[in-house]
Amino acid sequence: MAEENDNSQEKTEEPTPRRLEKAREDGQTARSKELATMAVLLAGAGGLLVFGNTLAMALEDIMRGAFVLERSEIFNPRFMSTQLIASAWDVTIAVSPILLLLLIAAIAGPIGIGGLLFSGKAIAPKLNRMDPIKGLKRMFSLRSLIELVKAVLKVGLVLVVALLILNFRTDDLLSISEEPAVPAMAHVVWTLAWSFFFLSCATIIIAAIDVPFQLYDHQKKLRMTKQEVKDEHKDTEGKPEVKGKIRQLQREMAQRRMMQDVPSADVVITNPTHYAVALKYDQKRMGAPVVVAKGNDEVAFKIMEIAREHKVELLRAPPLTRAVYHNTKVGEEIPDGLYMAVAQVLAYIFQLRQFRKGHATKPTMPDFPIPRDMRRDV
Repeated sequence: MAEENDNSQEKTEEPTPRRLEKAREDGQTARSKELATMAVLLAGAGGLLVFGNTLAMALEDIMRGAFVLERSEIFNPRFMSTQLIASAWDVTIAVSPILLLLLIAAIAGPIGIGGLLFSGKAIAPKLNRMDPIKGLKRMFSLRSLIELVKAVLKVGLVLVVALLILNFRTDDLLSISEEPAVPAMAHVVWTLAWSFFFLSCATIIIAAIDVPFQLYDHQKKLRMTKQEVKDEHKDTEGKPEVKGKIRQLQREMAQRRMMQDVPSADVVITNPTHYAVALKYDQKRMGAPVVVAKGNDEVAFKIMEIAREHKVELLRAPPLTRAVYHNTKVGEEIPDGLYMAVAQVLAYIFQLRQFRKGHATKPTMPDFPIPRDMRRDV
């Protein structure tokens, strides 16, 4: 049923970051063959323009060495093989800069859009690719029609540019036949290089049209239905019911840990019907008193119950309890504004203990000073 609903919905939502990442893992990214072709052709044309003169001189030396022979060399059976190896090496050295440019362009062109990507999934065999029915559908699909139109336009554009170049260079090409061999060779290389360069520039127009189309087409393929977006959100963030249960368990665990610290508190100040805060102060290890537990309503009653079981002093101080509760988190030291009030609480508790032991008179509970900005009425 879920699949039927997905198929009936239109893919109107832009792909999520997770969808894009998964597509890259599967080897799906925007690619433009026209951009790669343009890069290789322009690199080759540029290489001929830059290194064409050097290449012409190298070809001249090779031809002179190959056709001008000494008498002794003619009767040497090993000379031809040696000459062939030497000529091949000279050609390799002369052509290597252009080949290097072509290699760089062949690598940089395909990753011009989409970036560098290594994925084994893209080349893994898939049985649906061998399905003849699906193959026929792909042959007569809209995409195949677009590719056919692109191919016809490419051929037409290149043909028009080639005819323009040929028409412009006709006199120049005919004049080469009247030149000596050596200057004619350099002239031919120069003419071919520039003609090839202008012909390659036609691919810039093709790539400028194809690159935006490929980016749009790739983005369109990865679009999602609203249901797919919701399902992905559930998978990523988790179902609300599960998340709520996890948060509840986390709160319960935190409360259990908090309740375990109540017996170590020096005093529990209370509202007493709504709030309870357990305070602890170790002069050697703490810079200020720390809130080891706090809670309201049922949690507050539980804190007070544990405090009574472990004989931790309970002190009714509603304004101070509310101030500490709302301005301090569990495990944190009390804020500076409440230092004086909490110090008086601890001093009062110490005097009360001494009174119970018979070492002092009964202390009077002080009026704990609370800054106006820290007061809470509820």
